Amino acid sequence: MLLALALCLDLAAAQTAARPAAPPDLDAWVARAMRAFDVPGLALAIVKDDAVVVAKGYGVRRLGDPAPVDARTLFGIASNTKVFTATALALLVEEKKIEWDAPVIRYLPGFAMWDPYVTRELTVRDLLVHRSGLGLGAGDLLWWPPSTYNRKEIAYRLRFIPPATSFRSAYAYDNVLYLIAGELIETMSGETWERFVSSRILKKVGMNGSDVRHSAAAAGGNVASPHAPIDGTVRPIAPFDSDNTNPAGGINSSADDMAKWLRVLLSGGRLADGTRLYSAATARQLTSIVTPLPIADPPVELAPLATNFHGYALGLDVRDYRGHKTVTHTGGLPGYVSRVVFVPDSGIGVAVLTNQESGAAYDSIAFHVLDHYLGAPAYDWIDGWTKVLARMEARTKDENRQAAAHTPSSKPSLPLAAYAGTYRDGWYGDVAIVEDGGRLAIRFSHTPALAGELQHYDHDTFIARWRDRELRADAYVTFALNPDATIDQVKMRAVSEETDFSFDFQDLLLKPVKRE
Repeated sequence: MLLALALCLDLAAAQTAARPAAPPDLDAWVARAMRAFDVPGLALAIVKDDAVVVAKGYGVRRLGDPAPVDARTLFGIASNTKVFTATALALLVEEKKIEWDAPVIRYLPGFAMWDPYVTRELTVRDLLVHRSGLGLGAGDLLWWPPSTYNRKEIAYRLRFIPPATSFRSAYAYDNVLYLIAGELIETMSGETWERFVSSRILKKVGMNGSDVRHSAAAAGGNVASPHAPIDGTVRPIAPFDSDNTNPAGGINSSADDMAKWLRVLLSGGRLADGTRLYSAATARQLTSIVTPLPIADPPVELAPLATNFHGYALGLDVRDYRGHKTVTHTGGLPGYVSRVVFVPDSGIGVAVLTNQESGAAYDSIAFHVLDHYLGAPAYDWIDGWTKVLARMEARTKDENRQAAAHTPSSKPSLPLAAYAGTYRDGWYGDVAIVEDGGRLAIRFSHTPALAGELQHYDHDTFIARWRDRELRADAYVTFALNPDATIDQVKMRAVSEETDFSFDFQDLLLKPVKRE
């Protein structure tokens, strides 16, 4: 009896000794990153050799409230949702309900893109890999900020968006085709994307605390509040709560649950009980590059990020890091940004979820952790990112200063009332410009948040100053005139290069609607 007990104790001690340890300076490093980049709270999950090394929270859920972030606090993971949508499609492929390289119109006959050739040739795989010919973020104004359009209306309107490049010739990140992927999942499974992902993926993985809807971020409970720098001060902001594009970014998750997901990703689809969520063949599909990306040099302060190969797989980004194939993705929503990264040949996985819009914070932590387990030379990621951000912030301040302090060299060509009217874009719909009391105002008919004053900038260009200052997306509005001094068209573009690309104002071509 005593011998058996001794053997059990020895075995337990051996298992404890074999368990990978966290980086010894982890807590101090995370605290330093949070201070440097003004992050109220974050969740961190680390997996090594199929063991959960860390699943914990840091900081607070909301500034001004002492409630701490813990291992179960939910954060919007945004585009880290995309691999879940890819996995859902993969499960349907395994069931032989769909094929990766079959045209989408085989399953969704009503689907159409601008070009009939692309409509015929675009495959299920193409929905996930950002090579359709659409421009960066094209069509996002159909749902971002929250719009009155529903999913089927958004899907229908894709046929009116002109391409930016030829089919499969270039990479340009998009969200709207993941919405189509969600429609395909519903059509072929008989379940909504939300129900399918919840029951067929989250439940099986054991991610029981996670949710699949953007709107859950506003439901209260153990949820981190989103924060962002508004007029130079980080403060809580309203969560994005539209469920139109849940397939592109709707999941809310925690450190505990993301650790479970990392174990699945690292094991090539194996669940904790030894069964499989998906096959080894599917794991290869998910992590094999489909769309190559150009190799660009990183900023000198972030030199270890230099890559030899880089491309997009199925809902995942694939590149090399310090000589290892690394699979990763980031996510961004108002007030939430995150990174998930795993290194298959070394058994390392890291997820960093934050409630502030600081990619520098999640990268400073994630790459510090990777360096520890890869035995890489120590590198001060926090210092490097601090220097990069200083340059970026100086440029943004200069852009905003120029826009605010600009002294027009001319007056508008027309009386202000002549600019008023309804303007229509082929894929978005109507935008109203009204004149009242010597001022112009602009309002997007399907997007309540996009309403504000038009301030004259120069010649026939104005700046739309949105009333909702949390948008951080003021835009130039330029009127082009016909020879008879009537308005031919209106174009827009963001004032700052730092404006989120989902405000795809530059894709609008607004034409005046003739008055009856």
